Amino acid sequence: MKTENGRNAVKTINTVAIVTITVNLLLSVGKFIAGFVGNSTAMISDAVHSSSDVLSTFIVLIGARIAVKREDSDHNYGHDKFESIASIALAMMLFATGLALGYAGINSIIDATKGNFVKPSLVALIAAVVSVVVKEGMYWYTIHYAKQLDSQALKADAWHHRSDAFSSIAGFVGILGAMLGVFVLEGIATILIALLIVKVSYDIVKIVIRQLTDHAAPEELVGKIYKTIIEDADVKNIDLLKTRISGSIIYVEAEIAVDNCLSIVGAHDIAQRVHDRIETTYGEVKHIVIHVNPYYEETDKQDLAVDVNNEAKLSQANEEDNAQV
Repeated sequence: MKTENGRNAVKTINTVAIVTITVNLLLSVGKFIAGFVGNSTAMISDAVHSSSDVLSTFIVLIGARIAVKREDSDHNYGHDKFESIASIALAMMLFATGLALGYAGINSIIDATKGNFVKPSLVALIAAVVSVVVKEGMYWYTIHYAKQLDSQALKADAWHHRSDAFSSIAGFVGILGAMLGVFVLEGIATILIALLIVKVSYDIVKIVIRQLTDHAAPEELVGKIYKTIIEDADVKNIDLLKTRISGSIIYVEAEIAVDNCLSIVGAHDIAQRVHDRIETTYGEVKHIVIHVNPYYEETDKQDLAVDVNNEAKLSQANEEDNAQV
């Protein structure tokens, strides 16, 4: 998430948070009531999952507010990685939710095999359908702004909504099966929900680890940056191009070769032009450091080699004269 647009980003996230928190609270209460009235443990478990999304949204807010702070004496490169830390917290919440639901599913299967079950009613089935529609809608609403702001934490929150939609689909299958007399299916559906949520949490952590360990940018993006630099008529060669992901942004380091006869001012102007073009073209690049090297044509290289060789011979001759003296 770009710091210079921090205020607008936080304002947008605040709006998204208010909407999602309100919907989640209403939905979780509605699903809990439907699960209780409709005699469905799967729907009650689904309600618990929805309520956990409220806390996840608060974590997104906190992470976003810190991430957009400007550089200070303690954080010379900004606070971008705090958003990644918030994303890990969200992933851990998802993982814990998955384990809890898996435990509930196992207990549901055990109860079903022992004959300790109550047939769900149509109310629970209808609630599952409503939950799927609402939560999938919340996913698309949140992911839209997550992509717009390039916020990994908001993307993780969006996946909280989608995992809830998936869990409601599994809950629908389980409730329908129980209504048809296959009571063990509800516990199986709950376990499938748990496995799905654990998988999503793993995927989020994998992405965030890349952000926190200065992993290189995707090869496709690096290739585009390389092409943009080399297309500059005054850039003779690219001697080095390195990238690293930091939070949701990318840092670039490049060494370009320019005409060796240029003045310092001329070489600086080329480097500044390349710098500005990269940052303007690629919004995910927060900063690019450009180092300028002198470029020699093949004839210049040969002349340079001769000069170096002559200097070496002269130095050796002087050493021999000194030794004889």
